Amino acid sequence: MHKKVAFYTLGCKLNFSETSTIARSFEKEDFERVDFAEKADIYVINTCSVTENADKRFKTIVKQAQKSNPEAFVAAVGCYAQLKPEELAAVDGVDLVLGATEKFKITDYLNDLAKNDKGEVHSCEIEDADFYVGSYAIGDRTRAFLKVQDGCDYKCTYCTIPLARGISRSDTLQNVLQNAAEIASKDIKEIVLTGVNIGDYGKGEFGNKRHEHTFFELVKALDEVNGIHRLRISSIEPNLLKNETIDFVAKSNSFVPHFHIPLQSGSDEILKLMRRRYLSNLYVDRVKRIKEVMPHACIGVDVIVGFPGETEEHFLETYNFLNELDISYLHVFTYSERDNTLAAEMGNPIPKNVRSKRSKMLRGLSVKKRRAFYESQLESTRTVLFEGENKSGYINGFTENYVKVKAPWNPSLVNTLHTVQLTEIDEDGLVRFEFVSDKVIA
Repeated sequence: MHKKVAFYTLGCKLNFSETSTIARSFEKEDFERVDFAEKADIYVINTCSVTENADKRFKTIVKQAQKSNPEAFVAAVGCYAQLKPEELAAVDGVDLVLGATEKFKITDYLNDLAKNDKGEVHSCEIEDADFYVGSYAIGDRTRAFLKVQDGCDYKCTYCTIPLARGISRSDTLQNVLQNAAEIASKDIKEIVLTGVNIGDYGKGEFGNKRHEHTFFELVKALDEVNGIHRLRISSIEPNLLKNETIDFVAKSNSFVPHFHIPLQSGSDEILKLMRRRYLSNLYVDRVKRIKEVMPHACIGVDVIVGFPGETEEHFLETYNFLNELDISYLHVFTYSERDNTLAAEMGNPIPKNVRSKRSKMLRGLSVKKRRAFYESQLESTRTVLFEGENKSGYINGFTENYVKVKAPWNPSLVNTLHTVQLTEIDEDGLVRFEFVSDKVIA
């Protein structure tokens, strides 16, 4: 009888790609992977430290696992496990907590799978997290997340990621290309590049600080890989998104016109307090450059509200800045204090109710921005990649520039690319279309 293992991933795309790598190590040891809702011998929870709720959710997920099998062995890995290992180990039902470097060797720590009275902790000093483990995740049949970089050398005052993931380091170009070719051979149509700070790619490729390759070289090399129809850059710092990359994407075979660029604040005063590496004018330049060479490009923005010292004026500066900018949607984060960060010691905290009001205002702005972007794309001809899920009788898909479309469910469309004309916005905000031809592109 094969032992069964189940996984639960919290947080970002990078975590999903790493869960897949960890899962493959279990498969090599003859474990059978089952769904998290099923009965398993081991439950592995890949944690996140970015939002407050991730902490609370962890306990709920442990309870869920215990409900399925009270005797199961429960292991916690990932960012939160690196930052607060003792806290997680103290959660009732947790048997093992592994830090940043240990998580990839998890099967070495599973001795007899007997329940422990208290979670066992194996967590390195984060300075030791200096080697690179490449990974990719096949989230569904249509797209894969390919990790190209890990860690971060930036010192943003609100962020624990350098504490949780260590210094910036990269996969070798050869390895990334090999992983990409492997993904392409599985009939997956889209690859999303992920990392903690992917624009920093090339640093630490050989375990030291020297850059062997740049992010631009990575982009050019990936564009040559056969069999990949779409490549998407997940999130890239504005100061690392160079003109050469933008111009290349505009003419590229596979890279799609979609950028996600963290801003965090539209106020230069707050950007300085956050120790971001740019000011708002650089951000405006990036958006203008993208729109000059790709007028139809989709641009997503990360923004944080309620940072210590953010006055009403600062917030309105951010709101107006975003309102006037030609962007397509926002990811809004409500600032939450994190231990061992400078921001947590700054004073001038913003009351929680004010934070949530500001968050609501920006989420409302995001809805308007997305709607305006979708309106601007009506009547245009685009390529849609259809997803694999039947959502209440409909199939969804995304155009290359990230417009979400819907059509009545048709299983033969799953994981295929089609040329369509966007026709109207449905009452749920998604876009309807007509097929331009019956021919499947891929």
